[in-house]
Amino acid sequence: MIHFAKWKVILVLAICALGLVYASPNFLTREQAESLPGWLPNKQISLGLDLRGGSHLLLEVKVEVVIRERLEALVDSVRTALRKERIRYRGLGIEGNAVSVNVPDNADKALGLVRDLDPDTAVSLAEGGRITLALTEKAVRDRRSAAVEQSIEIVRRRIDETGVREPTIQRQGDDRILVQLPGIDDPERIKKLLGKTAKMTFQLVDEKTPLSEALAGRVPPGSVLMPNTDRADGPMILVRKRIMVSGENLIDSQPSVDQRTNEPVVTFRFDTLGAKRFGDVTRANVNRRFAIILDGRVISAPVIREPILGGSGQISGNFTFQSAQDLALLLRAGALPAPLTIIEERTVGPGLGADSIAAGKVASVVGMALVVVFMVVVYGLFGAMANVALILNMFLIAAVLSVLQATLTLPGIAGIVLTIGMAVDANVLIFERIREEVRLGRTPISAIDAGYRRAITTIVDANVTTLIAALLLYVFGSGPIRGFAVTLSIGIMASFFTAVWLTRLILSVWIRRVRPQALPI
Repeated sequence: MIHFAKWKVILVLAICALGLVYASPNFLTREQAESLPGWLPNKQISLGLDLRGGSHLLLEVKVEVVIRERLEALVDSVRTALRKERIRYRGLGIEGNAVSVNVPDNADKALGLVRDLDPDTAVSLAEGGRITLALTEKAVRDRRSAAVEQSIEIVRRRIDETGVREPTIQRQGDDRILVQLPGIDDPERIKKLLGKTAKMTFQLVDEKTPLSEALAGRVPPGSVLMPNTDRADGPMILVRKRIMVSGENLIDSQPSVDQRTNEPVVTFRFDTLGAKRFGDVTRANVNRRFAIILDGRVISAPVIREPILGGSGQISGNFTFQSAQDLALLLRAGALPAPLTIIEERTVGPGLGADSIAAGKVASVVGMALVVVFMVVVYGLFGAMANVALILNMFLIAAVLSVLQATLTLPGIAGIVLTIGMAVDANVLIFERIREEVRLGRTPISAIDAGYRRAITTIVDANVTTLIAALLLYVFGSGPIRGFAVTLSIGIMASFFTAVWLTRLILSVWIRRVRPQALPI
């Protein structure tokens, strides 16, 4: 017991020192912590929505739109395949989760053509030459799941671009996304950003058909009327349905200012494939108008004056600098696979969070004070040593939460308060075992050594079982339950270290210096 390996001494002291250093930024204001030199720890504990205040949004992904788009693409593929082989057809359209078409002649040949268009469809032929291509249940399920996962990633990118600190973004149910934004009291801009699909396409303007005919209801089969936000040609504009270049090929977009007009614009840049397509389209359509379409609205329709071969360009329109910045942000983050709708919104004021923090501080201080008094009254000097370990335990918990940037919630504070009580359990077991050894007539050194050696098995069993329970809460729980599990898990590991290793080191130093004839316990 008196001999404590040097490497153990160094390890224990190093862990304690690191805990104090990494926990110290929490005693500073956020501005003071951020102004610290880069080589010093400056991370503070991330406070959750219930402590810091902010906005809570529950979004629903309109996954039906993804299925619909896939079926529309399948309709185009069927039309192209049948026209290429000059097979007559009629009644081509969407019915439920399937595409149907009537082929009065050459139905068997048409069946062979469309069978290989999409491996995720089941193709059948009915009487009268009616062919049906239905998406399989697995295909529908996979596309729904992929749409939600992709939406979560796009939402995360968009929110990260706005500079919101420590957002919580997670899936809830089959088609919903939970978004919590600590510190955001007015989420209107965030809601606008999340509410836009930001699906950008580049399509040619239909200049052969007079707009008046299209407005009268005579829209050609390959064209579509779209709202025109630029309003240079009126509220509506006729564009070709075929997508020449997709926004999926964009790799960067930035707000800028047009040097000629001093108006805000958005510059964009394509990847290699997008640059080639963009160059080919502009080369083949010089002096034609090229519509830039965002979420089904034409935001600009400039004339192609010359081929654009560099893979970059700019979008002009009635932009303010803020709207140009938001559009650039949306394009950088990528398009949502399906629209999002806000089905629940709550705002938590910072005053309520401050009250929760104050209540948590009071609970922690009172709990620690009672434990400290109890340990000193019952175990005397040994209890005081355990109290030193308890205080360092709190610093270690704060340090780990700061380094991991784990979000601290109100249930998390409850986990810390519970840890305060549990942190001295190991010391109580050890001290009671030492008392038993003293009653049996052992010497102080022998009694301490036996107390630690015989209590360690019980301590390990108790901590491991509690840690397993905390891990299960984290895996199967969500939100507040996870916050409680995180702080409880960190507290268990920290208390095991301080109660067993740190108190043993303190007792070892005390035994060497004092060499008592009897133990004050």
